[in-house]
Amino acid sequence: MTTPSQILDAALALNSEQRAEVAHQLLLSLEPADFDADADQAWAAEIRRRLQALREGRVALRDWDEALVNIRQSIVSRGKA
Repeated sequence: MTTPSQILDAALALNSEQRAEVAHQLLLSLEPADFDADADQAWAAEIRRRLQALREGRVALRDWDEALVNIRQSIVSRGKA
């Protein structure tokens, strides 16, 4: 029988791309049964859509600190309403 230590040794002998694939598959095996396996593709499409919008000037990037201040202000103002 193969031990976890032997499996780890074999995995560490792989190149970085192969190790990444093994790690990815192991992480997926821990997901619940109703996990959406197509989520990676959907996120990749969303990232492409957002990058295109940015390149075309339809959206603008915002500084995280500024965005966080605006988010907090919005939350506070909703609590006052």
